Order: sequence, then C-alpha cells, then structure tokens
Amino acid sequence: MSLPEALIFDALRTPRGLGRPASETKPGGSLAEHPPHELVVQLIDVLRSRHTGLSEHIKSLTLGCVGQIGAQGGHLALVSRLASGLPHHVSVKTLNNYCVSGLTAINDASKSVLAGDAGLHIAGGVESLSSVAFLGDQASYYSDSALAKQLRWAPPVMGAELIATLQGYSKADVDNISLQSHIKAQAAWDKGYYDASVVPITHASGEVALSRDELIRGNLTMDKLASMAPAFSQQGAAGFDAMMLAEHPNLDAIEHIHSIANCPGMADGAALVLVGERASGEQAGLTPKARILAMAETAGDPILQLTAGLDAIKEVLRKTQLSIEDFDRIEFMEAFAA
Repeated sequence: MSLPEALIFDALRTPRGLGRPASETKPGGSLAEHPPHELVVQLIDVLRSRHTGLSEHIKSLTLGCVGQIGAQGGHLALVSRLASGLPHHVSVKTLNNYCVSGLTAINDASKSVLAGDAGLHIAGGVESLSSVAFLGDQASYYSDSALAKQLRWAPPVMGAELIATLQGYSKADVDNISLQSHIKAQAAWDKGYYDASVVPITHASGEVALSRDELIRGNLTMDKLASMAPAFSQQGAAGFDAMMLAEHPNLDAIEHIHSIANCPGMADGAALVLVGERASGEQAGLTPKARILAMAETAGDPILQLTAGLDAIKEVLRKTQLSIEDFDRIEFMEAFAA
C-alpha cells in the first residue's frame, strides 16, 4: 500500500483591498464593507462553481486569522462554513500563527492528508484590516514595556530596522527594494499572471467591488519614496532601541530608515487552497496541480524576527535533498524592505 500524497487541486485568492475603514475625511478600501467571512464565502463559491459536486467531498475547513476579535471573532472558520452552506459534517478550525497563519493552516490540512485523513480539505487565511486594526487584539505586551522587555518582544518593524542597521542598508537601498516590488507586481498583473488565481469580489448586487490588487503603485518613483521620511524612530526611542543595542553591543545606534512605503500594506483579503490525496481527488473528478514535497516551520530570534523563513527554506531543502538552484520560482513574504 502506497503512502498518501498531499496534492493541491486548486488555489485562489481575492484581490488585496486597501485595509482602511471609511472615515469622515477618507473613503474606505474597496473591500472595507465586506465582512471577513464573506471574502472566504465568495472564494468557496468559486471553488464549487469550478468543481461540480465538490461540497460532498470536503472534509474540513481550516483558516488562519490573526485579529480574532470583532468581525473576525467567534471562530471565523465556523462562521464561514455556516455562511457558505457547506455541509455540517465539515469540521472547522481557526488558528493564529501571526504572519504565517494561512500557511500554517495549509500545512495542518496537508499533514492530515499525509496522516491518512481521506477527503478534500480547504485551508488558507483571511484578514481584514478594515475590520480589525493591526495589533487590534491588544495583547498586554504590545503596550506594557516592562513585559515586552522581559519577553524580548519588539514590533516587527523594529526587527526590520535592526536588519538594516546590521547589514548597513541606506534609505535609498530600501526605497529601491520597495520600488522594484511595485514595478514587478504591476508587470505581473499586466501580463495576466493572476488571471486564473485571483477572484473578483462582488457586492450583493453582483457589481464588482474589486478585481485587482488595490495597494500596487505602478507609477511610484524613487523621488516620491525619497520624500517620505522614516517613520519609526519614536518607537525606537520608547525603549526598543535600547533593547536591541543591549542584544548587539557592537552597534552604536539603530539606524531608522523605513518609511511607511517600506512596510507591508494594510490589506483586506483571503486565500484558499484545496488539498487532498489522489483517490479523493479522483472521486471528485479533480486533476492535481501540484504535489507538496515537504513542509517546515521554524522560529528565530524574537527581536530580529524576520529571518526565520530563510531557516524554513533550508529545512525544506534538507528534507527534500534539493538545492536552491532546483527551483524555478520562489515565493517569499515581503514584510519590510530590509
């Protein structure tokens, strides 16, 4: 008897909308009026329209979500299943693993497949910064400086500033990285690379709310980026610089070079992957698109915090006995420019 394989049968996402609620002075993002679970439901609807009779083969729905309060509270995967009309036998799980929550959800579903859990599994992530602000769950160490110091926790952007300082990056260096990111993203859209995987989100009337990523600035320039001042020196002065310098006594100071434009955009969006083993896919009339060869999750220094993904890549290479040259494409989360 052969061991099960974890196969990907489909993958899709919403466009990324500007994660900003409407105010008296500014309009909200194009997805701001869509509750987080609705983004998931519209993706599930597309999966079912692509694959007739899919619902009866679905075994579980696993969603990663960071801000699990308010519109994202109350077990968001359960809310999404109930709103989507998926059968009641579909088990649900909502998890929080911060920035990799969606990937962890996919890993968990894939591990279930590899453990012999037959059937098809929907997994992914959802986050609406319009509904729940960044750090909106108000964990005590976000504001308790003594506890943050005890835990060796710093805001993620402080890790980016530390990396830039250690590597000797200038503001022009990180501005150029940001510029290239926007240029490449715009080119990918213009060439139709996302046509099959990005699903337009619609209003109840059927009118399209958003069909393309809203945070890409294809006309961005180095001059515009240069005009945007570094934005996080005040956080550093509040005690985080001292914490980082204590960890790195060879440094004289932390160089604060990141502006808002060098940071990840606040976005609303969702993404789902349909995974399962071969027999379940065949029963549902599906053709696999890819096979998951290996998974790895690693952790690293809580202050530096943005480099553990590289360790995960190394672990996957070790497990598969592949080299980095064997890969034609690598997708890696762009957190901060440094």
